[in-house]
Amino acid sequence: MKAILVLVLLLASASCTICSSQVYQPEQVKAKAVKLYEQALDQLKDGAIADAVPVLLQSIKEDSNFVDAYLSLAGAFGQLKRYDQAVKVYEKARTKDTAYFLLYSLPYSINLAGLGRFEDALKAVNAFTTYPKLNERSIKSAQYRKRCYEFAINYAAQHSNTHYDFAPVNLGDSVNTERSEYYPSVTVTDSLLVFTRIDEHGREDFVESRMDKNIFRHWKFIDGDINIETNKGALSVSQDGEWMVFAGELMGQDHRSFDIYISYYTPQGWSEPQNMGPEINSDFYESGPTLSPDKRALYFVSSRPGGYGGKDIYVSYRQANGKWGPAINMGPEINSAGDEQAPFIHADNQTLYYTSDGLQGYGGSDLFVLRKNLNGEWGKPENLGYPINTIENEGSLAVSADGATAYYASDRSDSRGGLDLYKFDLRPDIRPYRTLYVKGKVMDKLTNKSLPSSVELVDNTNNRALMKVQTDELGEYFITLPIGKDYTFTVNRKGYLFYSEQYDLSKKEADSVYKKDIYLQPVVLNAVATFQNVQFASNSYQLPTAAFIELDRLVQVITENPSLKLEISGHTDNIGKMEDNQKLSANRAKAIVDYLTGKGIDVKRLSFKGYGPAQPVADNNTEAGRAKNRRTTFTITGL
Repeated sequence: MKAILVLVLLLASASCTICSSQVYQPEQVKAKAVKLYEQALDQLKDGAIADAVPVLLQSIKEDSNFVDAYLSLAGAFGQLKRYDQAVKVYEKARTKDTAYFLLYSLPYSINLAGLGRFEDALKAVNAFTTYPKLNERSIKSAQYRKRCYEFAINYAAQHSNTHYDFAPVNLGDSVNTERSEYYPSVTVTDSLLVFTRIDEHGREDFVESRMDKNIFRHWKFIDGDINIETNKGALSVSQDGEWMVFAGELMGQDHRSFDIYISYYTPQGWSEPQNMGPEINSDFYESGPTLSPDKRALYFVSSRPGGYGGKDIYVSYRQANGKWGPAINMGPEINSAGDEQAPFIHADNQTLYYTSDGLQGYGGSDLFVLRKNLNGEWGKPENLGYPINTIENEGSLAVSADGATAYYASDRSDSRGGLDLYKFDLRPDIRPYRTLYVKGKVMDKLTNKSLPSSVELVDNTNNRALMKVQTDELGEYFITLPIGKDYTFTVNRKGYLFYSEQYDLSKKEADSVYKKDIYLQPVVLNAVATFQNVQFASNSYQLPTAAFIELDRLVQVITENPSLKLEISGHTDNIGKMEDNQKLSANRAKAIVDYLTGKGIDVKRLSFKGYGPAQPVADNNTEAGRAKNRRTTFTITGL
């Protein structure tokens, strides 16, 4: 809106020289009105916009035909985001002299757009372009606004069947103060809200508010060493609440500009921040970090050379050794010639929100949503639409795990001061995938000892790894997953047989908690394990696609244990002829051996045998029992 005020002031200073078939005659304005008007112009130039409004009103009171005072008052109202008043005053000025008003049709159009009246705004900007002898700057500004209005009209037409009530709710005095609060971030259960607050001296501090019975409790400064430094900004807390990443310029650290730092939660509060290193940080500006729910991907903003605009979004992946890999630009469909900022990855690990002032939108920085496709690749960004996006610059957005509630910073009319934090219901078509929670513990099958391990989730529809999480030191894990899908859980740990099992979670309700403790079998002689995903079709020994996930894990175990030898065993129920069942079970076991040798495993380390129905593990008199007996296993025959 600052650009609008500059434009109004320029127009105001030039308006007295405009030649037209005027009704308005500037030279006949009363001297007292002119004196007040000049006083108001000085206030506007100094940025005292609110103070200028009553002076302009007094000027108009002295001379009700003073069109320039009306136009400057309308510009001031627009700068204060009082668009309705601005439009009314502009239209009052137009009634005084339509020809004189024509040059002001551009700022008038911007205020119409501020009210969401995009079709009227388009008419106004089209009228502006009919003004003779417009300079190049005015033409470019009009063309830019015209594109914005046309985009808004087309977006509304494409979403005409979508009823949406945008009603942001201030988070109240327990969160907001007379200072500005911004950069909200929430944990997966929405139990912890963290954000940044700036004080009267420009110091930025990290603040938290915990939720109790759906109410955010009174804020407090975050405990620990993280708040010692004064020069810091954007922050994000991991979904499990254990890690915090933020941007800052910390004394004593190897920084060159704003860098990204990480802090870990301890019983004493948040640990001393650590610079995340040269793979992520550069000699240029880095900010806006956000961690994926499995803490294996860090999305952030950087102004380093080699991008597509001023600030681009990059991603770095955490490697098996715990170190972060090289920063990767997310590409020209996501990044533009302008600035992309404030990325936020949702708990579903498939939906990313961010702002851009280079992608087509309503004007300024707009919020966009980005989703992964079935191949795990990012699609094209989608504008969140009006009224979430406006003609103003939109800031960072955080979305709750259920995908329904969004948090953002705004200086709306009920702000306690500056920017306040608000929440609102996100329109259904721009929500992330709804999630459910899976938690449990990884333990030794023989001793029940906790085992810190890596738990990987594979989407059964495409056999792609959706996420991989590291348990804590107690072997406990907590994962958020999109609903409506079935998954395979796999765990690998050296010295143990792999764990792999399918879980039918597609019918689980959103926001429900699924508990699964995982027991790992140590690699010992004669240990037996059953393949969970190798489910052959009736009377078939062709390996199903779902089996490859599990068999590839077995390849890894055999490779990590070079002296290991296995027998692959096939088993059936007692339905049918004994001879047929024995032959079928042997062929199924052989199919697995063939797959393993095809992956490079020495055939001398493998043997196979079909047992038919000879070794049941359940009652063959029930279908449930027979299903358990139809299995394929492997036994450690040599170490």
